[in-house]
Amino acid sequence: MFNRRTLGLAFAALAATTLAAPAQQVTQSLTQESVIETIKQEGVIRIGLSIFTPWSMRDVNGELIGFELDVGRQLAEDMGVDVEFVPTAWDGIIPALVSGNFDVIISGMSITPARNLTVNFTEPYAYTGVTILANTAMTEGFSLEDYNSPDVTFAARRGATPATVIATLFPEAELLLFDEDGAATQEVLNGNAHATMSSEPTPSTEQRQYPDTLSIPFDQNFLATGESFALRKGDPDALNFFNNWIGVKTRSGWLKERNDYWFKGTEWADQVNQ
Repeated sequence: MFNRRTLGLAFAALAATTLAAPAQQVTQSLTQESVIETIKQEGVIRIGLSIFTPWSMRDVNGELIGFELDVGRQLAEDMGVDVEFVPTAWDGIIPALVSGNFDVIISGMSITPARNLTVNFTEPYAYTGVTILANTAMTEGFSLEDYNSPDVTFAARRGATPATVIATLFPEAELLLFDEDGAATQEVLNGNAHATMSSEPTPSTEQRQYPDTLSIPFDQNFLATGESFALRKGDPDALNFFNNWIGVKTRSGWLKERNDYWFKGTEWADQVNQ
């Protein structure tokens, strides 16, 4: 005959079993619905990116090269799948991810609270800041405070982090927005804007190319945040895999080696149209 203690233990065991079954089913469901399973089944990972040097760019033959391409190809190789890159305009890249146009964004995207409301971010796989690139003649003698004036015009790529940094640091200045980094730099070259901001090595590269017109007035990086993969919400399995992959490649030194090649060297410069 069961005593009260025995009966209580039996009910507790039954309750634990009853609760464990739905929990296991939820875990299995999340795993099956993960984009990682889709990638494995289809044998290809689709990566969304936006074109900007040296993260991703076209070489003289029209092929995609750059830091992001190295990262994406190595990721696919380690997963044992093919890779498909999907070039996408920056201001539409998050909606395209959410809509399922590709599996993950690997495009030098820094974490912001506004973006994080829509997508999940991995741990950073790279760290960069943004630098001021100025028209030398138009900004001669300027202090940093002088750039925050209604008489000063900045140019930047629409929807990108530098545009946000400019608006935050220099709210009094006029801000012209363009779809490409190159267009913003061209405005500075043409004397239609005093300055632009972008991630290295773009400012240093442009300054070396046009030393009589452009300068980097301050030895300072602004908003040096980490760049992360972005993926759709509700996928803990994918977040775990990507984080672990980034961790492995960080500890092995592979990410630093590839980053140094594209951001600190110029060996690749002859591969692209100048």
